[in-house]
Amino acid sequence: MKAIILAAGYATRLYPLTKNKAKPLLELSGKPILDHIMEKLERVSVIDQVFIVTNEKFAKSFSEWSQLYQGNKIATVINDHTTSNDNRLGAIADIQYVIKKQKIEEDIMVLAGDNLFDFNLKDFVDFYQDMKSDCITVHELNDFNELQKTGVVEVDRNFLVTSFEEKPEKPKSNLAGPPFYIYQSETLPLIAQYLDQGNNPDAPGHFIPWLIGHKAVYAYKFEGLRYDIGTIESYRKAQKLF
Repeated sequence: MKAIILAAGYATRLYPLTKNKAKPLLELSGKPILDHIMEKLERVSVIDQVFIVTNEKFAKSFSEWSQLYQGNKIATVINDHTTSNDNRLGAIADIQYVIKKQKIEEDIMVLAGDNLFDFNLKDFVDFYQDMKSDCITVHELNDFNELQKTGVVEVDRNFLVTSFEEKPEKPKSNLAGPPFYIYQSETLPLIAQYLDQGNNPDAPGHFIPWLIGHKAVYAYKFEGLRYDIGTIESYRKAQKLF
């Protein structure tokens, strides 16, 4: 299995903090957010390589980070060659860019480079291997305003995903779907198909409602906290928590 960390955004909502520094490289508890994510990935034995997809503006910074990284996983930086928020590819297009450029044919785990979480990724992989199908993650979120800012998921009693809506005005459940996914190798061509049909290439959650129309997707429900570093306020809150 390969892992892809999405880090090609420009984080304009975090200016001036991210004017000259990529959001995943902001520090929490004395080390970059990216290090916290990599520590989780280090514990997943089936993942043999991690791709960090970024942009022209921050590629050098991520390359410098990778040269100093002390973990056991191979961390490869991929530059999508976009230069601003106006010409960015979008997260789903970035996933496809890495798949095509690296000729990936294995299963992939996709994670956002600005989300921190309590749960063990190995448990997520175990669930995926039991289900033998594409999987997303969900957790309970009972703040209506926060649900309007994330993906909201409906599942049946077997945790088969029956609906997924990105940033809904009227959330249909209290299950939030953060950007952590595992896709089977056979699903990878569907990402290209989704994009070729002119669908939204941006937030990674937009792919899920399209995907559940083509094949079964299951939701792994995790306990514990998840931190989405989207604004200066949320970053300051995470700093205090850590």
